[in-house]
Amino acid sequence: MNHIVDGYLATWNSAPGERASLLAEHFSPELTYTDPMAQVTGHDGLTALIDSIQAQFPDFVFAPIGTPDAHHDQVRFQWGLGPAGGEPVVIGFDVAVLAADGRIQDVRGFLDKVPA
Repeated sequence: MNHIVDGYLATWNSAPGERASLLAEHFSPELTYTDPMAQVTGHDGLTALIDSIQAQFPDFVFAPIGTPDAHHDQVRFQWGLGPAGGEPVVIGFDVAVLAADGRIQDVRGFLDKVPA
């Protein structure tokens, strides 16, 4: 499941020009994504959300925290958002459910630490 998490975080860290290929490789076109602050569908919805997060936190990157846990067609993992190599400003965990083709179909996100 590390491949799933790596592809997921690479997509969130991607520049706009490379994002479409990462979305096609790692996310189902029927994607649904829900966290406490957003609810989007499809590649276009996730692209807009990623753009807004990158604008809000310029020069920050998503990085994995700990080891993913998986069973059946789902994986949960913790991540941090902060300066590269630095302490995360935001920490959360996501549960990703995979489609039959192995791409991410549904994401349920939770925030554990957010800036004041």
